[in-house]
Amino acid sequence: MKYFILLFVGLVTVISGCAQSYIKRHEKAIVVDTHNDVLYAAIMEGMPIEKNLTGKAHTDFKRLKKGGVDAQIFAVWCDETYGNNTAFKYANTEIDSLYAIANRNPDKMVLVKTPSELKKVVKHNKLAAMIGVEGGHMLEDNMLYLDSLFTRGVRYLTLTWNNSTAWATSSLDESTNKIPNPQKGLNDFGRKVVKRMNDLGMLVDISHVGEQTFYDVIQTTSKPVIASHSSVYAICPHHRNLKDAQIKAIAKNKGVIQINFASNFIDSAYTKRSKAFLDAHKPELDSLVKIKGVDIGAYFTQKYPQETDALRPPLSLLLDHIDYIIKLVGADYVGLGSDFDGISSSPKDMEDVSKFPNITKGLVERGYSKRDIQKILGGNFIRVWEANQP
Repeated sequence: MKYFILLFVGLVTVISGCAQSYIKRHEKAIVVDTHNDVLYAAIMEGMPIEKNLTGKAHTDFKRLKKGGVDAQIFAVWCDETYGNNTAFKYANTEIDSLYAIANRNPDKMVLVKTPSELKKVVKHNKLAAMIGVEGGHMLEDNMLYLDSLFTRGVRYLTLTWNNSTAWATSSLDESTNKIPNPQKGLNDFGRKVVKRMNDLGMLVDISHVGEQTFYDVIQTTSKPVIASHSSVYAICPHHRNLKDAQIKAIAKNKGVIQINFASNFIDSAYTKRSKAFLDAHKPELDSLVKIKGVDIGAYFTQKYPQETDALRPPLSLLLDHIDYIIKLVGADYVGLGSDFDGISSSPKDMEDVSKFPNITKGLVERGYSKRDIQKILGGNFIRVWEANQP
């Protein structure tokens, strides 16, 4: 009996020690998430992140704090229906909304424009907020707009969203071979955009760009690039993910790949499972499609929680993407770009921004060193941002 009591106490001690280990490592690291769409998904719909948005959005102040997120890059986004005379204006409206939040909550969040400002804000236990523009169409082919966005605090530009611009082709268009431009990749104006970003100190984001655009960027840029929210093609062959040669090219460029949490970017079987689920509920789906403004994903999640939860991949598969990049090129070239509030499904145990410590727990369990964990959680991104300073 005494032996079993001692064994039980020993197991409890080990488990407790492991829990403290990953929690402490998470707290000591600077945790950076390079892509979150809550600006468009919730704030533009009149839902401020000061309130508890559980069940409505992935993100709010309370859950960011619980998740130990130290620096959040808020994506400024609009789709291809915004063009000349509308896209740039809408981007500024979203930026205005972020400034308003910061002004209302100076005790919680500070907008930062340099790596040194980020570190200073984190030391004061506040959220360091940054701005990334997701889609080059918001420049409206005007280089002056690029300078204006930088002045307002934008620190990365995703060269394309799913839609190509007049000067860069997207991964969606290249993968479907529906190229609206005379040629794939960057044209002369596109190269000028990249070079101007280098001069300003604005990070070039290659998430969403096509392969030809990607390699044109690598040949053009004089600074390290980022993939703000992309995962590994070899594990999940989605056009938005990066192939081995691209991963190696980013490592050679000294850039960083920020892993996207979207279930369909993480798990190659997710789309097939989802289709089977929707086929099983086709009459209901057909009815919902006819209703304007209904969130079909949220509807099915609330009505069939067990079925929809079973569709999601395990957290271990997200960690596999991190493992893959590290085994291929090393621990200096991977980070986290959740895409929360821009995705409809995430892995289990990663339901929202409060769950970031689970990634650290998984990395500890896989034997990663304290130093490597700090790099993955945010150190690699900060290194690349510092390298981009003019």
